[in-house]
Amino acid sequence: MEEEGEGRGGVGRDDGHGSQRGMAGGRVADGDDIEVAAEAAAVASSSGQQDDADGGGQGPKWKRFLAHVGPGFLISMAYLDPSNLQTDLQAGYSHGYELLWVVLFGFIFVLIIQSLAAKLGIVTGRHLAELCMGEYPKYVRYGLWFFAELGVIAATIPGVLGTALAYNILLDIPFWAGVLICGATIILLLGLRSYGVRKMEFIIVIFMLVMASCFFIELSHVNPRMEKLIEGLFIPRLKGHYAISDAVALISALVVPHNLFLHSSLVISRNIPSSCEAVKDASVFFLLENAFALFLALIVNIAIVSLSATICVDDLSLDSNTCSSLTLKSASVLFKNVLGRSRSVLYGLALLASGQSCAVITTYSGQYIMQVLFQ
Repeated sequence: MEEEGEGRGGVGRDDGHGSQRGMAGGRVADGDDIEVAAEAAAVASSSGQQDDADGGGQGPKWKRFLAHVGPGFLISMAYLDPSNLQTDLQAGYSHGYELLWVVLFGFIFVLIIQSLAAKLGIVTGRHLAELCMGEYPKYVRYGLWFFAELGVIAATIPGVLGTALAYNILLDIPFWAGVLICGATIILLLGLRSYGVRKMEFIIVIFMLVMASCFFIELSHVNPRMEKLIEGLFIPRLKGHYAISDAVALISALVVPHNLFLHSSLVISRNIPSSCEAVKDASVFFLLENAFALFLALIVNIAIVSLSATICVDDLSLDSNTCSSLTLKSASVLFKNVLGRSRSVLYGLALLASGQSCAVITTYSGQYIMQVLFQ
C-alpha cells in the first residue's frame, strides 16, 4: 500500500513536474507562435507593399505602364477591319480629302466611349456582360444577347471574307479555301489564351504594325498633298453628291458595340489591386494606352483615305473605271497598275492582317457575351 501510495505520489509528483514543464513548454510555444505570427505579419506587409508596387504603388512608371499595354490594341483593330477599308477607299475616291474631319471626330468619340468601358471594368472588377446580367431581368438579357451576337456576326463576316480575299490576292487560293484557313487560324489564335491573354494581344499588335507599315509605305510613294490633307482634317465640309451619306457611312463603320463588352473584360485580366491609388493609376495607364492605339488606328484610316484620294482624285490613275467602282478586290488591281506589283502585295498583306485580326477579336467578344448573358 505504501509502495502504491508512493507510486501514486511519485506519479503525482511526476505529473506536477510534468505539468510545470508542460506549462513552461506552453509558454515557450506561445512565445514561438508570437514570433512566427510577427514574422508572418512582416512578410504579409512586405508582400502587400510589393503588390501595391506592382499594381499601382511604387516602382518605375514605365514598367507599370507596359503591364497595362494590350487591350487598347485589340480594341483598335476593330476600327481597321475590311469594312472600314472599303469605306475609306470609297470616301477617298468620291470626295478626296474633304471627309477626313469625319474620321477625326469619329475617333475622338470612340476614345471617350472606349475609355468609359475600360473604367467600368477597372472600378467594378466586372465586365459589361456580367453587370447587365446582374441588373436586368431575363427577357431583357436575352434581348441584349440577341442583338449583341447579331452585331458580332455582322462584324465577323467582313473579317472572314476579307481574309479569304487576301489569300486569293497573295497566293491565288480559292475563296472557299481561304474561308476555311481563316476559321482554322481563328481557333489557333484563340487557343493562345491558354498560355495567357497577353500572348494573343502580342499577335494582334504585330498584325496592327504590319497593316500600318504596309499602308505607310504605299502612301510614301504617292506623295499626298499635305495642305489639302490638313485642311480636310480640321475644316468640316459636306460638298458634292452623296457627301452626307458617305459621312454617315464613315461614322457607322466606327460603331462597334461588341468592343464595349470586350474592353471592359480585357482590363480585368491585369488583376488590379483594390486600393484607390492602384485603381487611379490603372485608369490613367489604360487611358493612355487606349489613346495611343486609337491614334495609330486613326493615322492608318487617314492614310487609306489619302491613298485613294491621291491616286483617283489627283489623277495618278490611268484607269478611271477602276476608281469609279473601287472595291477591296479592284483596289489590288489599281495599286498594281499604278504603283507596281510589289505594292499590290503590300496591300494584300495589309488586308490579311486586317481581316484575320478582326475575325479573332469579334469571335473573342462573342464568347464573353455568350458565356454570361445567355444563361
